[in-house]
Amino acid sequence: MNKQEFCTDLNIKHEIVSNKKRSILMFSWEYPPNVIGGLSRHVYGLSVHLAKLGHEVHIVTAGQKDLPTFEVENGVNVHRVTPINGQDENFLAWIGGLNQAMAFKAECLALEMKFDLIHAHDWLVGTAAIVIKDMLGIPLLTTIHATEYGRNNGIYNEIQRFIHEKEQQLIQRSDQLIVCSEYMKDSLFTIFKEKIKNISVIPNGVDHPADLLKVCDVFPKIAQRKYIFSIGRMVREKGFETIISAAEIAKEKGLDYYFVIAGKGPMLDHYRHQIAAKKLDAYVDFIGYITDDERNALLKECELVVIPSLYEPFGIVVLEGMILGKPTIVSKTGGLKKIVEHLHTGLLMVPGDPNSLLEQIEFLMNNPDQAKEIGRCGKEMAQDKYGWNRIAFETAKIMEDMI
Repeated sequence: MNKQEFCTDLNIKHEIVSNKKRSILMFSWEYPPNVIGGLSRHVYGLSVHLAKLGHEVHIVTAGQKDLPTFEVENGVNVHRVTPINGQDENFLAWIGGLNQAMAFKAECLALEMKFDLIHAHDWLVGTAAIVIKDMLGIPLLTTIHATEYGRNNGIYNEIQRFIHEKEQQLIQRSDQLIVCSEYMKDSLFTIFKEKIKNISVIPNGVDHPADLLKVCDVFPKIAQRKYIFSIGRMVREKGFETIISAAEIAKEKGLDYYFVIAGKGPMLDHYRHQIAAKKLDAYVDFIGYITDDERNALLKECELVVIPSLYEPFGIVVLEGMILGKPTIVSKTGGLKKIVEHLHTGLLMVPGDPNSLLEQIEFLMNNPDQAKEIGRCGKEMAQDKYGWNRIAFETAKIMEDMI
């Protein structure tokens, strides 16, 4: 088949899939503007573009006091619920209450409309998804974004074992699985062995942001200096200790590097205390939670992007930097090493090694023309391979095959 015949065939398949409008019930514990990690942006990008294909998408997610319980945003029906025990400080108990509320809301929605398929995102919503699958007798598609085993490099305590078993249960009861990388596919086979059934690889996606703020308008202190940007949930597996160690070495060498790290999570205060204790305030700034617009502004005006994760099934923020043409350094681990081709679309560093990180930074800083070309190639690759239109179409095709 030549290129023209292939494109014609693809257009025909696209028309067939897009002409069959389906009603999709999606469960996700986070959804913008409630952003905890990359999962939220993934679900948002996918659901919006499924809606653009003509499908009716209903998201059931956790609510917040200042957010409406229902709204239609960019064609997506967003239903927010309050966990049964919303004030419980025990996370697993809170998740249990969230699933009860989600299942109840989905049951009420099913009295008013007919759903063709359920799409669940990770174990956090698995109980609700399984209950509604059994109640409505419709297929369950699950996207596994990460595993407890992978995050901790093993299962060591009762909480981890509980989550691991919930993941296993959801995988067993799902009719089809999606993972974001070949690395995650291999990981599932290794961790769960014979428990895996149908599994497809569809990557995360990215869109070029429309309107961008200026850093000087929102972070005037940061705008006064050239900076290296990183972002992620404040947990060990994101590898921010590597940046702190690199900053220590940079200080000793007299290198004027300034790292800006955004995100919230349980280790944020710990990292801030480390910076104060090591007197690295002029080198590292943990700025906490930022909005999507603030993130895009910081990405646009940074010198380069660093993603130093120890464990990363995919890493959507890598694409968010690339789409803006930024040279990007990532750990040679998980799904990251499949996105970045060293010295072509980005640079690879040894996970957890601050000297390796500094080596890549120094290369980009000392070779501005090559850094610019790496940024250009990364942007081109992100646009070609990871556009949300393409990813939504591939997901819709899997859904249609299931139905």
